Amino acid sequence: MGQNVPMTISADDSGRARIVTAVLRDGDRVLLCHRSAGRRWYPDVWDLPGGHVDEGEDPKESLVRELREELGITASEPSSPPMHEIRTATFDMQIWLIDRWTGTPVNAAPDEHDAVAWFETSDLDRLRLAHESYPSMLTAVLAT
Repeated sequence: MGQNVPMTISADDSGRARIVTAVLRDGDRVLLCHRSAGRRWYPDVWDLPGGHVDEGEDPKESLVRELREELGITASEPSSPPMHEIRTATFDMQIWLIDRWTGTPVNAAPDEHDAVAWFETSDLDRLRLAHESYPSMLTAVLAT
């Protein structure tokens, strides 16, 4: 960690960023991260924890790294494919369901989020979420 090695963000052939995120589920609630109002991309919304895939990094490895960096938890690499994918003009996002980890999630990256919190299905309608597909996806996850 003592070296300042430049990080290269991985992109697909179209130049879109590759992003990995997780739905952390604990019983009847999911964990979301609030992106501060001053953020350049998707400010002042609740989002899933995760981030960019580094150049040469496997997406599942990226997810484990991002959860450790952002939430201070240790998750195993997912053994299943992503539960959901979002493709836009600027990014491709893979979303995995994570319901087992070690440690207690905290806001370990206050430069990325100003809060982390657990929400139940009844809370989702009042939140500004980062993507239009999140309410139905999160409701489905909490219904199982």
